Amino acid sequence: MILELADIRIQAGKQAEFDQAILKGLNEVIAHAKGYRGFKVNKGIESPERYVLMIFWDTLENHTIDFRQSEAFTAWRAIVGPYFAVPPVVEHFDLLGKSV
Repeated sequence: MILELADIRIQAGKQAEFDQAILKGLNEVIAHAKGYRGFKVNKGIESPERYVLMIFWDTLENHTIDFRQSEAFTAWRAIVGPYFAVPPVVEHFDLLGKSV
């Protein structure tokens, strides 16, 4: 399983609107993507315009090719993109270990 980690910075004062938009985009668009396994999104306390989005994929290609090169990506960006202060920083990770 691959973890996509997106560090998102939004425009000041738009948190309530973005909270609704990101959940809508995740549940209505990304949740139907090939290889999608789940998500976690956290919002900043000290930096209220910062969000950390974690999306779990079966493979790297499920995100980078199947999703990013689809019309679903365009739909996702139409929902969340208007709130971005800067483009998100996105990286991918393999699990090394975990504790429950």
